[in-house]
Amino acid sequence: MNKRPVAVTILGWLLMVVGLVGLAYHAKEIDLRHPLQNDTLWVELVRVLAIVAGVFMLRGQNWARWLAMAWIGFHVVISYWHSWQQVAMHAVVFVVFAYMLFRSAANRYFRTRADRVQG
Repeated sequence: MNKRPVAVTILGWLLMVVGLVGLAYHAKEIDLRHPLQNDTLWVELVRVLAIVAGVFMLRGQNWARWLAMAWIGFHVVISYWHSWQQVAMHAVVFVVFAYMLFRSAANRYFRTRADRVQG
């Protein structure tokens, strides 16, 4: 069995923590009488996606690393409506995610997990 790389473990837990903290932080903004009046439910959905990506990356699911990349890529895109500093910061985080999730050790880890499921 191929051991999980430390980088995958760190990113998996980081995604789960960021997702949980974001869920808790934004939960107070939900108006249960009019839940669709603002974007809070969409923000919460994005937080849930971070949690899902983190959990399933730790379980070796290849699709989860792609979800993590889509998640941070989404943040790069939406930061264009805020500031160039946020765009730059999210772009750097995107590159770090890509480097950590697509190195040879991570590729072996995710490939081994996929092979076990199929075989």
